[in-house]
Amino acid sequence: MKASVYIETSFFSYLTARPSNDLRAMANQSVTSEWWETQRFNYNVFASDLVISEAAKGHPEAAQRRLAVIADLSLLQISSEVRFLAEALIENHALPPKAEADAYHIAIAVVNGIEYLLTWNCTHIANAHTRPKIEASCRLLGYEPPVICTPFELTED
Repeated sequence: MKASVYIETSFFSYLTARPSNDLRAMANQSVTSEWWETQRFNYNVFASDLVISEAAKGHPEAAQRRLAVIADLSLLQISSEVRFLAEALIENHALPPKAEADAYHIAIAVVNGIEYLLTWNCTHIANAHTRPKIEASCRLLGYEPPVICTPFELTED
């Protein structure tokens, strides 16, 4: 059986962005495209209504490209349980209040039993300082957190 992966909005931004001249962004774009083309078929891939909402913002052409890629994915919903966990992540100081949307992405993956959360958000989600806090908060409330990772880390032969 395939493992499940929830893909957060930053992944789709890199996937559909025009080529960058910044070396780091260029490398992230390349890894993201390669993951999408070669690895996504190894997983049951999910997004959410929150991903749709965030992807729809910004420049209309860029938003259209992001939404087109997401259109065929199964969407996970924001439930009262997701709201509770997202609020708890902030109250337990796993994430700062300004990262409310990030707390929701994590909570959506956790509540739905998703095994991997794929993101390029290394400020609040895929961050060595926040991961232990996120994991501890989830476990304190009886949830098993997903493995939070970037496309660099989530590859199979």
